[in-house]
Amino acid sequence: MDKRMNALAFALENEEKEREFYLAHARKTKNMAGKNMFKQIADEEKEHYEMLKKLHVKWEQQKKWPASVPLKVKKSAVGGVLQSMSGKKSARITGTEDELKAVRTAIDFEARGVALYSKLGKESTDPKEKAFFNMLSGVEREHLLSLKETEEFLMDPATWYQHMEKSGLDGA
Repeated sequence: MDKRMNALAFALENEEKEREFYLAHARKTKNMAGKNMFKQIADEEKEHYEMLKKLHVKWEQQKKWPASVPLKVKKSAVGGVLQSMSGKKSARITGTEDELKAVRTAIDFEARGVALYSKLGKESTDPKEKAFFNMLSGVEREHLLSLKETEEFLMDPATWYQHMEKSGLDGA
């Protein structure tokens, strides 16, 4: 129990740091697709933070997994960010070294989040608790995959769009 409480406190801190990182880089990034990706993830991390905070408070008071914690977060919208930028010239600019570095740092954050929440899910015996951490792990995994896609995109936007358009044309 204490171990998981500590992990939850760590997760809270993590979500807050990540959100600040994403907001700072959304401000700095010139590439609109990168900027929008950072903003979207920052919003989603804020939602996670607020949910974890409620859970932390209730868990501390009740000394057990609370019955009334929402077990759902909104489905991540990060996957659609790059597609939505498709026709915009400002999205076709290759990312700078700093932007790529920021995306790679973010990839590390999300990979750590996936690992932490997966571990908490595995250690849980309560089915609701297990489901909660597995759900968070899944959302962080979506962020991770979207950030890897953003990295590919920033390295070579033209090729990325060609792949996207091809996959759209053959019905796949």
